[in-house]
Amino acid sequence: MQSTEQKQPLIIIIGPTAVGKTETSLELAEHLDGEIISADSRLLYRGMDIGTAKPTLEERARVLHHLIDVAEPDQVWSLAMFLRSAGEAVADIHARGRLPFLVGGTGQYVRAIVEGWQIPEVEPDPRLRTALENWADEIGSEALHRRLEQLDPEAASRIQPPNLRRIVRALEVILTTGKLFSSQRESGPPLYDVLMLGLRCPRKELYERIDARIQKMFDEGLVEETQKLLDRGYLPELPPLSAIGYRQVIQYLAGEISMAEVIRQMRQVTRRFVRRQANWFKEDDPDIQWFRAGPGAIDEMEGVIREFLQK
Repeated sequence: MQSTEQKQPLIIIIGPTAVGKTETSLELAEHLDGEIISADSRLLYRGMDIGTAKPTLEERARVLHHLIDVAEPDQVWSLAMFLRSAGEAVADIHARGRLPFLVGGTGQYVRAIVEGWQIPEVEPDPRLRTALENWADEIGSEALHRRLEQLDPEAASRIQPPNLRRIVRALEVILTTGKLFSSQRESGPPLYDVLMLGLRCPRKELYERIDARIQKMFDEGLVEETQKLLDRGYLPELPPLSAIGYRQVIQYLAGEISMAEVIRQMRQVTRRFVRRQANWFKEDDPDIQWFRAGPGAIDEMEGVIREFLQK
């Protein structure tokens, strides 16, 4: 299954949250002797199943998945770690004569694979990170973002002021290496022969899917799952627990907001998240073939993949 350039094939399936990537990728991987590599940063963490809409154990029994449940919620996974692990998974899948599917909604992860980003791994410096976090407590994330802007305007332009974790990481790398954070991300030649397929549906229908998914999370026990994470000693300030759903439920458990407000905020923030996802993958991108989510999409996508593999 190698292209004329001897690059091994990689099928990528993208699309907004709740559009149906999980079931679509499962069906395609079953039909095409494939395995799935998660490109969703939220699925890395153990014990966070319901709030991330993680593939169930039954679904993972149907098709072998990679990069799911590989870290505890208090462990930090950098983009460099993801790239290394994803590359190892692709190589392992090909070595066994199977077809890798990279599936997910974390745009940065997918773009890093497609564009061959080369990011040096800089080991975390706990003392420096703590100092930066304490500084942020004193001056606020927006003021810390302005300090980053003074040191590395390009990096600051790619990081939103509320995203304290990424601001701290950028400053940590700059102060550790003495080099600009933005200069340490280089693009190399693509490593794989990539076919990128996108799923989409009308915005109104997508919002209905999102609302149904949120209700399902509560039916399946999102409140109990969040309480269990807190009972295990994980702090609410941890980045994984700031994910949509967990953050709001933690506020509910603390008596700060009502359940009705939890659901309202989750719907609102998820809609905002969908719009941010769209910034990574434009519908006019010539490198992406888009399909209308629905019963016929899987057959259409399978036909495109089979044609791609025969070239």
